[in-house]
Amino acid sequence: MTDHVREIDAAQFDSEVLGRKGPVAVDFYSTECPPCEALAPKYDALAELYGKDVQFLKIYRQGSRALSDALAVKSSPTVLFFDGGQEVGARLGGGIKRSELAAQLDALLPAERVAAVHATVQPTTTECDVLILGAGPAGITAGIYSAQAKLRTILVDVGLGGGNLAITHQVSNFPGFPKPQPGYMLAHLMLEHAKAAGVEPRFAAEITHADLAQRAVELDGVETIHAKKIIVATGSSPRPTGVAGEAEYKGRGISYCATCDAKYYEGKHVLVVGGGNSAVEESLFIAKFATKITMVHQLDKLTAHQEAQERLLAEPKIALLLEHEPRAFLSHGGQVVDAVLVEDLRTGARREIAVDGAFVFAGMQPNLAGLGETLDLDAWGYIQTDAEMHTNLPDVYAAGDVISKRYRQMTTAVNDGTIAAMSLSKEIAA
Repeated sequence: MTDHVREIDAAQFDSEVLGRKGPVAVDFYSTECPPCEALAPKYDALAELYGKDVQFLKIYRQGSRALSDALAVKSSPTVLFFDGGQEVGARLGGGIKRSELAAQLDALLPAERVAAVHATVQPTTTECDVLILGAGPAGITAGIYSAQAKLRTILVDVGLGGGNLAITHQVSNFPGFPKPQPGYMLAHLMLEHAKAAGVEPRFAAEITHADLAQRAVELDGVETIHAKKIIVATGSSPRPTGVAGEAEYKGRGISYCATCDAKYYEGKHVLVVGGGNSAVEESLFIAKFATKITMVHQLDKLTAHQEAQERLLAEPKIALLLEHEPRAFLSHGGQVVDAVLVEDLRTGARREIAVDGAFVFAGMQPNLAGLGETLDLDAWGYIQTDAEMHTNLPDVYAAGDVISKRYRQMTTAVNDGTIAAMSLSKEIAA
């Protein structure tokens, strides 16, 4: 915490926030909260810049429960903005990016003051041995190995780390855990391991410019990191189906994350698109909440591993609609998805299925926005690597779900990260 940020308690809220004439930013934080830890350095840095115009405060949410409840602050961190004692602007929460915070602060000030504040921004440069882009299992593993090799290692993630593992309901095939484990817990343990090894995190960061050939990456428009070696481990994200209505109703009845959203469908009927491992495993999780699940799959059989299929077939809430594809996500009420138009691929017949929501698990696509221009990619857009995870660019490696390979699993991602880190460590030491 800097000199420009003060911590107050609930008893001081009225005088310090509601009673202040000028603008105030208030960060409600908690302990043992990775998003809070990711926000802290950004909040402090912006307090240095805006501190002459905006009062920056922090409130320990766990110690101010009554106030948090009264303000409807339900998660940590949550940043509120006030002007003249009235809450203004948008609340920010979760993995808060520096640009989001700066935009809300700018809205509190006259244009001339905003320009003056921006003019004082001092870009910084950081040198490191290893820069890892992406904090999923591949990136985290690479970070552990390289940090333990006494290499200065910086781990960058646009989110809060963990990758898709952090939003996976259960992992049942990671060695050492005979019972299925919550994905978020495995991700947490991996991240804690990396921090203990000495990895320096930069989470909820925006990659505003990248020159992989020069091994330079700019974060948040402020910090440029130069590295001896770079590992691209940015993973993959759900591939949209391209079906009519999908883009329009994404987040309004269409979801790509059962762990995130299944709880909102208690007693409801949902449709699941897909028939692979993710679709089957996530459908089984959704069945804990929904009353009925209709799985729509284009093939004549599921492609998930046999054990998962057996569990799914034993679940009475789940009905299979094989050799069908969705053709449109519909909303007769105009607000959220309430039906899906599906086509029978054998007959061409189409019909509407009334649902309360839809989950899409139709495969993945590599996360390479702003990074893939100079890398050799395969026909599907994944990075080509050799056996030691080298890319076509000198001193640039790739690992995990972002590379071209046959199987994308947590165990193969860990393998890739291990190889990349060991390979670069030997090269640096040579």
